Amino acid sequence: MTVQLYFNDSALVAEVQVLKCIARDEQTYAVALDATPFHPQGGGQPSDIGWLDNVCVTHTIMENDEIIHLTNGCLPLGKAIARIDEDARILHSRYHSAGHIIGHILEKEGWVPIKAHHWPGEAKVTFSPIEQAQELTLESINELCNQLITKNLACRISMNKDGFREVGFGPLPFYACGGTHVNSLGEIKNIVIEKIKRKKAELVIYYKV
Repeated sequence: MTVQLYFNDSALVAEVQVLKCIARDEQTYAVALDATPFHPQGGGQPSDIGWLDNVCVTHTIMENDEIIHLTNGCLPLGKAIARIDEDARILHSRYHSAGHIIGHILEKEGWVPIKAHHWPGEAKVTFSPIEQAQELTLESINELCNQLITKNLACRISMNKDGFREVGFGPLPFYACGGTHVNSLGEIKNIVIEKIKRKKAELVIYYKV
């Protein structure tokens, strides 16, 4: 199984070994590595993109429990240098961390996050109410989120007793999560709550950073 370097290492460059490179069509190759810094699409987060040597990695996916890097060119087996597109990684991390912050804010008001989609341009977190769930305005959520950002809480990563990765910020509770995140909340810079939508009993918060 591919070692998931992105779980515990934020380095954007890594020396890896190409184990397989199989043509999928005339323009796309499926590449498997011994270890990867590329985060595959999943958990509400888009995949990393970047390069293996000078070949573009256009998408990264999890397929049959194997991480597959889709490239626009063939790679020889053996050593390669993996490089992540830094701007895309930072943006995705900011969006994912912002989604966690929105989750923490609304949990304090009686709303439990049940699913999230942290894609730029379509980011949202969906909540289900518990007893005494409070009604919140778009403006109040905005203010509470950005107050938390100003505290610049550091990201914490750990493995729970069941072997699952968890992510938290400062003293805030952990969420089970396999995504990438900012090192501290100040890196999010700003959260803008764009829309609040009620869907039956659920509450959907749309946001951008």
